[in-house]
Amino acid sequence: MKMKAIAAALALASASASAQTYNVEPNHTYPSFEAGHLGISVWRGKFTRTSGSVTLDRAVKNGTVDIAIDPASISFGHAKLEEHTRSKDFFNVEQFPQITYKGKISKWSGDAPAAVEGEMTLLGVTRPLNLTINSFKCITHPLLKREVCGADASGAFKRSDFGMKYGLPLHGDDMKLAIQIEAIKAD
Repeated sequence: MKMKAIAAALALASASASAQTYNVEPNHTYPSFEAGHLGISVWRGKFTRTSGSVTLDRAVKNGTVDIAIDPASISFGHAKLEEHTRSKDFFNVEQFPQITYKGKISKWSGDAPAAVEGEMTLLGVTRPLNLTINSFKCITHPLLKREVCGADASGAFKRSDFGMKYGLPLHGDDMKLAIQIEAIKAD
């Protein structure tokens, strides 16, 4: 019985040695969101500064996601709205200069990750937020000559769950989140 436990531990250690780390490429990663405005339209915005890493262990089909977003980088294409959403009414970027997402890849479809179970911290509040990975692909980057992986992920949450209640109910509570991400295999 003891030999089986040792063999299982060695197999797990060997499989875990195949985990690869990928660093988020900030010029190709843009978390975006949409929410209702006055019940008559949908406003969309994105964050232009993101960092973090993803680990993948394809042998045992697991991995992690660790992302940091700079909420001051919010972009709507509307300067007054951007200024207002940086204020205490919404993202309160002076007091909370970072949004984080940490999760574990929880589902695979063949050899590709398909879902992440995680938590988002926004305005100092941490809540569960699961993501569906809608597409995932890795290639050898033609210029960098290293593996790069890209994904499109989505999820949803209520902003009021994080204490962001300004303008409710006229300005929508339900937030749709979309994340386009590219990450380069670390050396």
